[in-house]
Amino acid sequence: MLPSPLEQFTLITILPLPFGNLFLNFTTSSFFMILSASFFFIALSMVTMSGGFLIPSRWQSVAEMYYEFITNMVKEQVGEPGKKYLPFIFTIFTFVLLNNVIGLIPYTLTPTSHFIITMTLSCTIFIGVTIIGVMKHELHFLSFFLPPGAPLALAPFLVIIEMISYFFRAISLGVRLFANMLSGHCLVKILAGFGWSMLQMQGLFMFAAIPLVIVVIAVFFLEIGVGFLQAYVFTILTCIYFKDAIELH
Repeated sequence: MLPSPLEQFTLITILPLPFGNLFLNFTTSSFFMILSASFFFIALSMVTMSGGFLIPSRWQSVAEMYYEFITNMVKEQVGEPGKKYLPFIFTIFTFVLLNNVIGLIPYTLTPTSHFIITMTLSCTIFIGVTIIGVMKHELHFLSFFLPPGAPLALAPFLVIIEMISYFFRAISLGVRLFANMLSGHCLVKILAGFGWSMLQMQGLFMFAAIPLVIVVIAVFFLEIGVGFLQAYVFTILTCIYFKDAIELH
């Protein structure tokens, strides 16, 4: 039997950590999240430890472009008040991007293809943004659930709709990332497995596998682009939520 495309998402316990009836096991998901974060930290440290040059090196230019890209994103979406949240948004984008694409390396795992990871991330952002909004505006934050200029007769219905829409952010942010990573990586696995099976056959099937292999390579690079796009969308929405909490309507 051919292996299931979902086997690549199976969590394996590396270090069991039982605490009574509670199991806080160190799994492959935890390992690859730490690995991706460590890789970026080391790579960025190697660039910044040199102190920078008047004529930047290739890697220094890449690091500066990366930083400038996220800085411009925050400026455009949040504005001047968003500067204090730049380190957090920078970390979010980097974390999601690296964990989106690390699973494309053979014998690795995509942490963002697990619902619990993306939902924990999105719910944490949602709670944090809500706390910022409440601390900044106090009771006036409740006006966020009633659009300005709305008729008072429709206020009860609009408040309910706005509240549902607001709390649904915590779900939609995580589900969108999880679903795209799961489906994309499954597609790559299915096509690659089908192409490998055809290459092992004799006759015309072997030659017919050549176009399929080309398609697999194209889909592989497309999935890298999707990983970047989903990190961008996740971060853009996070910036929008910050702006809503700071400025309300």
